[in-house]
Amino acid sequence: MTVTDTVVRGPVKKDRPAPVTRSVKRRNIAGHDLGSVDLEPSIFGLEPNRAVLHQVVTAQLAAIRAGTQSTKTRAQVRGGGAKPFAQKGTGRARQGSSRSPSMSGGGVALGPKPRSYRQHTPKKMVRLALLSALSDRAATSRVALVDHWGWEEPKTKGAVTALRKLKINGSALVVLADDETIVGRCFANLPDVQTTTWGQLCAHDVLRSDWILFSDRTLPGGSGGSGAPGAPAAGGPAEAGPEVVIEPEAELVEVEAELTAEADTDVDAAADATTEAEATTEAEEAAPDA
Repeated sequence: MTVTDTVVRGPVKKDRPAPVTRSVKRRNIAGHDLGSVDLEPSIFGLEPNRAVLHQVVTAQLAAIRAGTQSTKTRAQVRGGGAKPFAQKGTGRARQGSSRSPSMSGGGVALGPKPRSYRQHTPKKMVRLALLSALSDRAATSRVALVDHWGWEEPKTKGAVTALRKLKINGSALVVLADDETIVGRCFANLPDVQTTTWGQLCAHDVLRSDWILFSDRTLPGGSGGSGAPGAPAAGGPAEAGPEVVIEPEAELVEVEAELTAEADTDVDAAADATTEAEATTEAEEAAPDA
C-alpha cells in the first residue's frame, strides 16, 4: 500500500442534494393569472425519500383498519356436549366433541381475533414523508394556488366552475383553513375532490390525489397568513381584551396616605402595648423583694 492509497471502512454517506426552488402560478377562481409565487424550498424542493414514503403510507393505511374481525374457538361454539359416536367399532377416528376444529360446524383453530394494526412511526419520519409527497407534486407541476375562494354560500356549481377554470383534471386535494366551512361544503358533493386542513394533511392524502390546491391562507411558507398555515390573515381585527380601569393620580395619593396613617396607628398601638407589658413585668419582679 502506497502513501496515496486510502482505506474506506463502512458505508459511504452521500451528500443530500440542496433544496430546489420551484414556482407556481397564482390565479383566482375565474382562472385569471395573477403572477407566480416561489414555493418554500424546504417544503416543496426536497428530493423525495421513497423508502420513508413507503413505510409511512403503509403505517397510515394500517392505522385505518378496523381490526374487528373475530372467530369462535371450540370453547365458544354452541353445542358439542355429548360424544358424537362410540369410541370403538365405527372405524373412524375417535372424537370427544362435535365442536372440535376437525369437525364440521366446530370451532376455528388459530383464527383471527380483534386486534389493532397500528404501527409506531417517529414524528420525523411522518414529517419527511409529507414533505417528500409535497415535493413530488411540485416537481411534476401538480400544485395549484388561488388567491382566495370568496364564496359566501355553499354551491357545488361554483366549485365545479372553479376547477374547470383552473384546468384541474383528475382527483384533487383542497387544503382549507379551519374556518372555511362554506368552501368545504361546496366541494363536499364532488367525488374526485377531497378537502382537508394543514393540521390533518398526511402523505397518503397527497399521493392519492393528482392535484393539490392551496390558497394564500393555507400555502405553507407563504406570506398570506401570520406564519403557520390556517392562521388568520395578517392585519385582521384583534380580539378585545378586558377593560383596565386606571385610577386618577389624586385618588392614588389619598389611598396611599390612608394606608400610611393606618400603619402608623398600628405601630403606635403596638409600642404602647409593649411598654405596658414591660411595666407590668417589672412590678411583678419587684413585689417579692418588698
